[in-house]
Amino acid sequence: MKKILAVMTAFGMVLGFNLPLSAQAAVLPLAQIQPGDLIRGTSFPAVYYYGRDGFRYVFPNDKAYFTWYSDFSSVKWISDADMGKVQIGGNVTYRPGVKMIKINSDPKTYAISRGGKLRWVTSEAVAISLFGSNWNKKIDDVPDGFFPNYSMGADIETASDYNAANELADTTTVDQDKSLRAPTYLDITDNAYSQPNLTISVGSVVRWTNKGANKHTATADDLSWGSGTMDPNGAYSKLFKTAGTYTYFCSYHPTMRGTITVQ
Repeated sequence: MKKILAVMTAFGMVLGFNLPLSAQAAVLPLAQIQPGDLIRGTSFPAVYYYGRDGFRYVFPNDKAYFTWYSDFSSVKWISDADMGKVQIGGNVTYRPGVKMIKINSDPKTYAISRGGKLRWVTSEAVAISLFGSNWNKKIDDVPDGFFPNYSMGADIETASDYNAANELADTTTVDQDKSLRAPTYLDITDNAYSQPNLTISVGSVVRWTNKGANKHTATADDLSWGSGTMDPNGAYSKLFKTAGTYTYFCSYHPTMRGTITVQ
């Protein structure tokens, strides 16, 4: 427990946690935040990656963060209220090519490829050829709870199966690593959705923004998902992972209906 607290404290101190805000950075409006920015709120030291899809992504710990960044100099501050408007999209995985990882309950050591693919390094000889004679100092233990963020890829049986330098060069941003795409934007007026019949591809994000004067929602007909109440200027995003037809309505104005076809 003491070790965990020490890591959390160090992480906060590097960010200037509990220091006067004026000594750190100006608080920017959300409209000035761009995809690829690092963001944090004013009350808590947690740093997030603002993805191209409009979601924020969590760095599980400092070790994962430092595979992507060398310091915190590019972090932008936004208000806690604005931070609350940015939905969490998931966790950031280790940058490919930097280190290997393992968990205590699994004796295998894994290299990482794009998309959080774990690739078992099948022998010490292969590990040496890929990461050098000090390969065993380039392994991080990942808490079991974060291991499901990754998926299994092909085993690395020979040095030719994996090139750490190429993996590193091919994946320079979290957007690339997660194949994030810009969302499709839908406006809500006080009597309709701007695109009541929309067709998108699997893996796309749809973002609704309430441009009306009244409260609205985007609620699935089967109630399996929904925005909750969106006040004027409020927004909601949803990732559609599976092909199908998704019908929805406004809980405040049931005659307002929309259909999203995912293919």
